[in-house]
Amino acid sequence: MSVSELTTLHTLNFPADPAGVELIGSAYAFAEKAHADQKRASGEKYFIHLTETARQLALWKLDAQTIAAGLLHDTIEDCGVSPDEISKLFGPEILFLIEGVTKLSKLRYRGQERSLESLRKMMLAVSKDLRIIFIKLADRLHNMRTLGHLPAAKRKGVSLETAEVYAPLAVRLGMQSLAGELEDLAFPYLHPDAYKWMQKNLKETYTERNAYLTRVIPVLEKAFAEHHISAIRIDHRAKRMASLYKKLLRYDMDIDRVYDLVAVRIIVDKVEECYLVLGILHQLWKPLPGRIKDYIALPKPNGYQSLHTTVFCVDNRPTEFQIRTLSMHEYNENGTAAHWFYQSQKGTKAYRHNISASAKTQETNIISQLKEWQNQFPGSQEFVEALKVDIFSDRIFVLTPKGEVIDLPAGSTPVDFAYRVHSEVGNTCVGAKVNNKIVTLDYVLQSGDMVEILTQKNKKPSETWMQFIKTRYAAKKIKSALVKKMAIPKKTEYRITCLDRVGLIKDISLVFSRNKISIKSVQSSDDRFPVVKVVADIPTKEKAEDILIKLRKIEGVKEISYALT
Repeated sequence: MSVSELTTLHTLNFPADPAGVELIGSAYAFAEKAHADQKRASGEKYFIHLTETARQLALWKLDAQTIAAGLLHDTIEDCGVSPDEISKLFGPEILFLIEGVTKLSKLRYRGQERSLESLRKMMLAVSKDLRIIFIKLADRLHNMRTLGHLPAAKRKGVSLETAEVYAPLAVRLGMQSLAGELEDLAFPYLHPDAYKWMQKNLKETYTERNAYLTRVIPVLEKAFAEHHISAIRIDHRAKRMASLYKKLLRYDMDIDRVYDLVAVRIIVDKVEECYLVLGILHQLWKPLPGRIKDYIALPKPNGYQSLHTTVFCVDNRPTEFQIRTLSMHEYNENGTAAHWFYQSQKGTKAYRHNISASAKTQETNIISQLKEWQNQFPGSQEFVEALKVDIFSDRIFVLTPKGEVIDLPAGSTPVDFAYRVHSEVGNTCVGAKVNNKIVTLDYVLQSGDMVEILTQKNKKPSETWMQFIKTRYAAKKIKSALVKKMAIPKKTEYRITCLDRVGLIKDISLVFSRNKISIKSVQSSDDRFPVVKVVADIPTKEKAEDILIKLRKIEGVKEISYALT
């Protein structure tokens, strides 16, 4: 991509940014010179990779600083350019982004058993500035598109990292199109046999279903014209291969049970038109029960908005339709990256009409959650386990009685919900209502449920909750509360019969102090074999017995007993 093509693409998104155009041009020239002698494994100039990375950032409508950093992101690591030179020529903001990407480039994830600290550092970088991960995602996308030039062993390692880290992170950022492409690019290297089977067995099915939908679209266009609805776009998209494979595994590889193999997508101008279109579809064809989903009124946790319905369409065949506005479609495709573009237009009509409430809060939610977990889970193993369950797993969204949407992993219970609201709500939970009906605390929540937690003052969590909760965050809080509950001091009285000698009381006291136990009182008789009574705060029976064993080892101790009071 030439510099003029890149700056033209930026100007389409930011027409009043001549300084940004100049910045991109300067970064382009600098990177081209710095990487002049470098080539990739394919034999092409390395600089092409940088322009493709920058092009993708421009397509995501990111700002000039991010695009420039995309062009320059390998200059420090691969070309020996000093950070001071980058800062002097392009400013500290671009240096910050480049150094963030450089640190990510040094991290390697090859499965949960290895390099866990690398993944933790990656999430820390995300929490500092999302633009760092946007650059890395654009970089990874082009690397995956050209992965075939690498050795087989390396292809599989990079694909594993892409499928387990970058694709789920793209999903969490709402970047559906990117996540799908990354998964598809990794799929042949991770599941070669399944990939060959699907290519062989599904080609005719795709062709036949695409041909079928070309018959459906004219029917829609006629109905829309009769109702004076002008759709911006009506098209159909095939379900991505990696996503289809996951669904086929659930359906015993029966393709006839997959209704959204090819789905019709309808894009209109206004939200109210989305619901009008839904009504028209249901007038034309009967809907399948339980297959109508309103993600406009209740967006998915990552900001996704659309209406979904499956109807008995032409020839009585089940067919899925997705209905959304153009701004919803752009956000559904590019997620949080689209938010950056609309942020730049604050105060304009475009901003007011295009950016949704979900999009506005998505970036803040992700960053705040990651920062909280950096503190809650200091160990790498613990952090990654929490990350995989609480961030990267399939998601549901449930409602508080006030209508606030709470984002949870699929399989979560009212206890997980309670701790997500607040740790004290979780600790004092005694029951729950779901959709105004009392349920057990191990009830599995579904998207759209309204959940009310019943609490009781001074209540403590039950150890049995650990058997059914889903989230690592709830587990952490429950364990912490149980430890505090067990640690309530109990008085223990020891009766020690011993031979009187100098230093006896001192030796007895040392046993308690070395175990960090406070002595409340010490009494001793004046006999030749005195009885020493020691009262101390011992939290558990096990600890009391441990102290007893240590007291027996003291010189002169003849008999010893204890009682919990």
